[in-house]
Amino acid sequence: MKNTSLGGFSTIDEFVADKLKRFSESNKDFRTLFGFMFAESGNVMFERSAGYRIIKTTYGEVRRRILERAAVLSDIMADAERGSVIGLYLANSAEWLELFWAILACGFRPLLMNTRLGRDSLAQALDCVGAAAVIAGEDECFPVKMIPLSELEPGERAIEPESFGESLFVMSSGTSDRVKVCEYTGEEFYLAISDSMKIIAECPAIKKHYNGQLKLLAFLPFCHIFGLVAVYLWFGFFSRTFVLLKDYAPATIMDTIRRHEVTHIFAVPLFWNKVYEEAMKAIKARGEATEAKFRKGMRISKKLAHAPALAKAFRKAAFREVRNGLFGDSISFLISGGSEIKPEVLEFFNGIGYHLTNGYGMTEIGITSVELSDDFDKLTSGSVGLPFSSLKYRLSDKGELLVSGGSMARRIFEGGKALERGEWFSTGDMAEQRGGRWYITGRMDDLVISPTGENLNPCVIEDKLMAPGVRELALISLRENGLIVPALAVSLKPLLDSDGAREAYEGVKARLAANGLDGQISRIILVRESLMGEDDFKLNRKRIAGRIAEGGFTRVDPVSARQGGTADDGLIMRICALFAKALGKAPGSISPEADFFLDEGGSSLEFFSVAADIQNEFGVPLPAGSEGTLSRACDIADYLRHAVNGS
Repeated sequence: MKNTSLGGFSTIDEFVADKLKRFSESNKDFRTLFGFMFAESGNVMFERSAGYRIIKTTYGEVRRRILERAAVLSDIMADAERGSVIGLYLANSAEWLELFWAILACGFRPLLMNTRLGRDSLAQALDCVGAAAVIAGEDECFPVKMIPLSELEPGERAIEPESFGESLFVMSSGTSDRVKVCEYTGEEFYLAISDSMKIIAECPAIKKHYNGQLKLLAFLPFCHIFGLVAVYLWFGFFSRTFVLLKDYAPATIMDTIRRHEVTHIFAVPLFWNKVYEEAMKAIKARGEATEAKFRKGMRISKKLAHAPALAKAFRKAAFREVRNGLFGDSISFLISGGSEIKPEVLEFFNGIGYHLTNGYGMTEIGITSVELSDDFDKLTSGSVGLPFSSLKYRLSDKGELLVSGGSMARRIFEGGKALERGEWFSTGDMAEQRGGRWYITGRMDDLVISPTGENLNPCVIEDKLMAPGVRELALISLRENGLIVPALAVSLKPLLDSDGAREAYEGVKARLAANGLDGQISRIILVRESLMGEDDFKLNRKRIAGRIAEGGFTRVDPVSARQGGTADDGLIMRICALFAKALGKAPGSISPEADFFLDEGGSSLEFFSVAADIQNEFGVPLPAGSEGTLSRACDIADYLRHAVNGS
């Protein structure tokens, strides 16, 4: 029986092979790509929740809206030269993808602006590519012509594009000191999409549907290379469905996944780590017997790794309750990418019956490899697999990963200069090849030189030093009195009291000694705040070192646990900040003694938002009806301190 959602073919393999063959025989530009992306007009492109309803939008409807928006944009930019750059500064949404294509359909080139970067970095990127305008929300402002989203509503007139923009620009994630802007053409994207043939052939799990549907959670920003290529291009080309999020609150994410029966989730390790930690917290909360039963089940799951059919049946039965507490049973394929993921996280997800794999890529080179094996040991080893068909890997004499291939960025702009693609790109990542597979072992510029001259790799060391009471830690190079010294920045868990802080310090010291590192690290610096900013998705060790040098953390005396200001002071300030966020007020504008309702005019709905943020950040739920008794930041801080420390 032929499947209309698969272009009339009966299997996904036939559909993919035919569509890629036709693409390979055509012009590999954005005009041609647009035609292929929207060829299956009756397929559902977007799903989103609206109250109790699920709203569905087809590829045909989106195509119509793109060309109507393009007509409006063309009029607004009538005086601009075709080929000009237009920035797109929006969060993930149907509007983002419609305007992405509308910019191209008008003959312009989109700059996909990373909404997590600061204004200075964004302005630098706009200047770098000579942007003529920016499309953004109503209240945004950049030093170029601004086009509010409200002015680009689809109208009655659509255009039939004569020529599309020839390239687009993607910004780096901002985890390095200097923002890079990378230019891609349709040729590079053709090669990136053609790599999917090998992925589908070698990894049946990635093409698996649930109840006849394949649905990706639109979690990763489309402006980021991971979200643009691995989520949108790979699956939009074959007209699969994207599920949009209303917001990024943990409860919203989990509810959306289950309600829409999402099959694919691609995310950074920070997301997987958080889900893993919350799952283990829930298991432990049910008592020692439940935790022991779970750990026994995981041991059996691992032992059965070499009997795939038996392992699958065991995991399905043994961990059904755990999966129901997470994503449910619709999940087919999960990818982690963007930084290192811990082996225990990979073991957890694969052990309970999900398929979580590790991938690799960069803004400058696109998505270059994913571990495609179904073997438990390979999946949980941290391997990033083998390079895709359009690419090659090799190591420099210093152990740095070098990448070559046609799907890499055509040009890279940095510091006002444009560099053409060379044969080999230096990634800055250290790598190893073991058992025919590739492993990323750390960043070259994160290496720390010990007093004895030894190179210390933070990615290898940090996990060994985690102790009770520690939230995060980072091995950094710290400048002191003109010298560079190796230091360990240790973030204490929220609400930890003085005794807990001392125990955490002693625990880290003991682990340094146990690993033969006590003479290699010159400083242990305890701080109250998280080492990661709100917009970070991985540790930026250079940024942490700079912030410590500038006094940007609340430091704790590692011996007496004394500090400038008390733990409660920092806690109260954080709760005031959460009040301000919920109320839409400026940070620092809320007094610790101010009543959320009487003084600040807050509503019950806004207070519930604060309560959700507090539970997510501190792991302590506010009691039912607390809006009547805990409406001041100082009162909430006192409640949290007592809940955690019992005093």
